Amino acid sequence: MKQSTILLVAFASLFLFSAIISEAEVPTDTPIRVLLIDDTSPGYYPMPTATTLRNVIREDKRFEVVLVEDAEILGTDLPFDYDVILIHFKNYREPKRYAAMKANLDKFVTGGGGLFVYHFGCGAFEDWADFEKFSGRVYDSHMHPHDDYRSFTVQIADKAHPITKDLADFEIHDELYTCFKDSEVPIRILAEAGSNRDHKTHPMAFVLEKGKGRIFHTTLGHDDQSLSSAGFQTMIRRALVWCANR
Repeated sequence: MKQSTILLVAFASLFLFSAIISEAEVPTDTPIRVLLIDDTSPGYYPMPTATTLRNVIREDKRFEVVLVEDAEILGTDLPFDYDVILIHFKNYREPKRYAAMKANLDKFVTGGGGLFVYHFGCGAFEDWADFEKFSGRVYDSHMHPHDDYRSFTVQIADKAHPITKDLADFEIHDELYTCFKDSEVPIRILAEAGSNRDHKTHPMAFVLEKGKGRIFHTTLGHDDQSLSSAGFQTMIRRALVWCANR
């Protein structure tokens, strides 16, 4: 065999070996890292679904979810190690790290991180006027909060979005929230339901974007029974994938 042919084969083998090593070092199936932030300490509303929600997400092997029961973790560098922040708290008092929490949320989302606002998370940062730019809609304490806890149908309003495409209407036993402030922040409504109290249709899930970040917001999920809805579980997992831009 000529020396030039030997060299060509050697270089080709080296290139193939380098490509194999490169793929091994950068796997394409890295898990979506979710930081689920909860807090039931004094000054916070006790939402009882954190552990169940974590377990629902963990059933899908695409996710790696960590539950932290301290909302002020948002004021540290930890959230920047994750793909999606899941807000599972409602604070009635101003946390010590409030300024850092707000600054980090802004930096995380506008920089391309995903945000998932869950149930009464719409009431988090209630006195921060800019929070609606991240959550799309916020809780109005002057309005009636929700229908009586009951079974109702969640209707898919947008069948084209990746989160709700081919997702059928589903039944859920839950609180039907009716308490959003009017807002000019543009949102894309994915699912809705009709109130038997005010006879109006209210959004149950919607999305928006801010900077490079993707945001999903759902008012559903009051308790473990609500989380047992298969349709709702599917929506949660799809929303996390979309928020992570996968």
